[in-house]
Amino acid sequence: MSLYRALRRRILTPGVAATRMDVRGFHVKSTAGRDLLETIGASFLTGYAYAAEARTAAEAEEHLETVPAQFRGFAYEGAAMGFAVREGLPIGGRGLVADFLCGRGNDHVYMAYVGVGWAMARLPRFRWSTLYAPDPLLRWLVLDGYGFHQAYFKTDKYVYEQYQETGFPWPGGTYGWYANRVIDQGIGRAMWFVGGADAELVASMIGRFPEPRRSDLFAGAGLAATYAGGAHETELRRFWELGDGYHPQIAQGSAFAAGARARAGLIVPHNELATQVFCGMSVLQAQKVTDEALADLNHDGLLPSWEVWRQRIAHALAARTHS
Repeated sequence: MSLYRALRRRILTPGVAATRMDVRGFHVKSTAGRDLLETIGASFLTGYAYAAEARTAAEAEEHLETVPAQFRGFAYEGAAMGFAVREGLPIGGRGLVADFLCGRGNDHVYMAYVGVGWAMARLPRFRWSTLYAPDPLLRWLVLDGYGFHQAYFKTDKYVYEQYQETGFPWPGGTYGWYANRVIDQGIGRAMWFVGGADAELVASMIGRFPEPRRSDLFAGAGLAATYAGGAHETELRRFWELGDGYHPQIAQGSAFAAGARARAGLIVPHNELATQVFCGMSVLQAQKVTDEALADLNHDGLLPSWEVWRQRIAHALAARTHS
């Protein structure tokens, strides 16, 4: 590794202490829960660092593939952020995220788009034009990543004060009104971390938000509970019970997590447990539901295709399970 690349990694990569729960002021449910969530944060930063120092996306992939399966998706998410941040700098390079998504990063495409959203939160708005998110469906995940970042690092404002963006400028256009919905999905996902994977606490935190926002917050938390883990079966069932009225959204978020894990070949036991509780089926069966819901998806309808996809998944799962 050249001196320049080593320096670039050191300058660009945040310190791992930023992900410690005591530093963030997050709830600690147990030592095991703290260790899991902090390892996830450290894995994200490891991936970010690989992208910060790599000459090419392929070079970063070689290192990313050494991260344990349970945490590899988070490392790919961090790497996508790292490449997007580099592209947002005047001398950071071009085409890095595109190359990343053409390689092994394509297996982690959902996490990669979320990682671009982390970069959005760190780059000045006049540099948002550098963000690479060409897929008309998955580009909404950029806002999920943005929402997660804001709730994770600006917790008082976005979680406890329930701040909501006004006139969010990206992506703009016909569906600009929908931006806050996806940002809330990311905030809900972050709340699983803020609440230390404590099912009762997370549900209680969501319950303090205005009712119109809760469905998206529960969907995000259901995704995090499935993808990240940190809760045993009794806790997951309690979260499901406390989320009464939002079961389709929790199941939809869980199915999204299942699809992301399955596509990347990173299924671990806690994924299976969560999809059984929330979706009443295995990870692969939940992934199939998400794939089938993509059929004939229209990107020019009255609703964003992302929301149509989510509704289709929620309705399909509600028809099959927990009736």
